[in-house]
Amino acid sequence: MWDSIIPALALVLVIEGMLPFLSPKSWREAMSQAVKLPDNMLRGLGFFSMLAGVAILYLVH
Repeated sequence: MWDSIIPALALVLVIEGMLPFLSPKSWREAMSQAVKLPDNMLRGLGFFSMLAGVAILYLVH
């Protein structure tokens, strides 16, 4: 199990780091907008993101 989790976490870090590396100004603006969103909207976006990830994993495997 750890043979899959650690590479997956590493890939998440690579993907998460791409936008601030490639376009720090746009990333900063997006984060400043995210700070202004209400908690329930952020929770909804997080939940949708998790569902999309699970769906992709299901389709791949």
